[in-house]
Amino acid sequence: MRLLRYGDRGLLVEVADTAAVVAVAELVRSHPLAAELVADVVPGARTVLLVARPGVPVARLSDVAPDERAVAGAMAQPRRQVRGENPTRIPVRYDGPDLAAVAALTGLSERGVVAAHTGTPWRVAFGGFAPGFAYLVGGDPRLRVPRRDEPRTRVPSGSVGLAGEFSGVYPRPSPGGWQLIGHTDLPLWDLDRDPPALLGAGATVVFVEVR
Repeated sequence: MRLLRYGDRGLLVEVADTAAVVAVAELVRSHPLAAELVADVVPGARTVLLVARPGVPVARLSDVAPDERAVAGAMAQPRRQVRGENPTRIPVRYDGPDLAAVAALTGLSERGVVAAHTGTPWRVAFGGFAPGFAYLVGGDPRLRVPRRDEPRTRVPSGSVGLAGEFSGVYPRPSPGGWQLIGHTDLPLWDLDRDPPALLGAGATVVFVEVR
């Protein structure tokens, strides 16, 4: 793990994988000094950017950045639901064009893929790719499948997909190479909503099958 100065107000924490990203972000947010020192926590695939509040020296951010031992300990512990935390439930019709391919790749039946996707809560590790797109981790490890060999030029809004360790929902029509297993009508990005993104980093997500 490395700590790097990032501009005038940022400290970039570099880690080995997405699991460590989730652990670092959660440890920083729960630190007693976070409200005093940190204006924002921005997770990425292998980094967590800590942004200092105005007037706070960047060097102070190292006070809230966890060390490797704390991160390893957090990763070893199952995440406990925060009191008052309500998972975001996403209704999904599991009729995606790649459902059969995912079943073949995983050795599960199509119904088994649905059961695995809905049977374990997911976590928002970070956002990216498009406004409102959240990279979800922590699902059933049997669902780790590669991206498609040939990306689609247009993936419909609301498509639910799998790629590597991630699941996600396309918030708008766009090109994409994820394996599509279903579709939701729930809007992931709405400029009239505050905040516009339905899923923020650290949130818990549960997929629910609908017919």
